[in-house]
Order: sequence, then C-alpha cells, then structure tokens
Amino acid sequence: MRLHGNALRLTVVVGESDTWHHRPLYSEIVHRAHAAGLAGASVFRGIEGFGASSVVHTSRLLSLSEDLPVSVVIVDTEERVRAFVPALDELVGEGLVLLDEVEVVRCTGRDGEPGDAA
Repeated sequence: MRLHGNALRLTVVVGESDTWHHRPLYSEIVHRAHAAGLAGASVFRGIEGFGASSVVHTSRLLSLSEDLPVSVVIVDTEERVRAFVPALDELVGEGLVLLDEVEVVRCTGRDGEPGDAA
C-alpha cells in the first residue's frame, strides 16, 4: 500500500499489563488493525508515566509499579483510521485514544519499495 500526503495518526495509550481475553491489549489492537487492512502499527513501551489514576509507573529498579505505559501508533488514511476507531470502544476500558492529522513524507518498505506506514 502506498501512503503519501495527508493521513491520520491514531495513538492508543494503555498499560503494559492491560489484557483482552488473556492476551496483551496492545497485541490485540495491533492484530485487529492488521486484520482491518490498515497500513501499519507500531508499539512503543514507555519507561515512566502516569495517567488518569495519577499513579506514577516507572521502570526504575526499586519501583513497586511495573505497569508501564504502552503506545500503539497507527497511521493510515483518515477514512480507514476513522473506520477502525469504533473497534477500540470494545477494547479500551482505561486508556487514552488520540487522533492527529499528519503528513506522510516518505513511506518505504525494507526493500525500498512503497510499504508499511508504521
């Protein structure tokens, strides 16, 4: 798939320990995005953060918390991303869902051909 120009970035921030039917939630989101035919998805693990609960989660050695923030980032056309957002209603009970307008400047696969977006 060739992606160039205006697009939409969907970012879903959840906890690393969040699950969906005994599977990591971030993994479920990625697999559903893949099944929906979206251009690409990437998962990024944070080293520290806090959210609505105001509990600071950190990866520092003596920390009591291990539920680090995880972001799933998906970039595709506005139409495809907006069509995928309702699927998140079922999955994300606690977390943050963001949409940003972005401009794709370059999107190439490993072989140099147009490919994955994320």
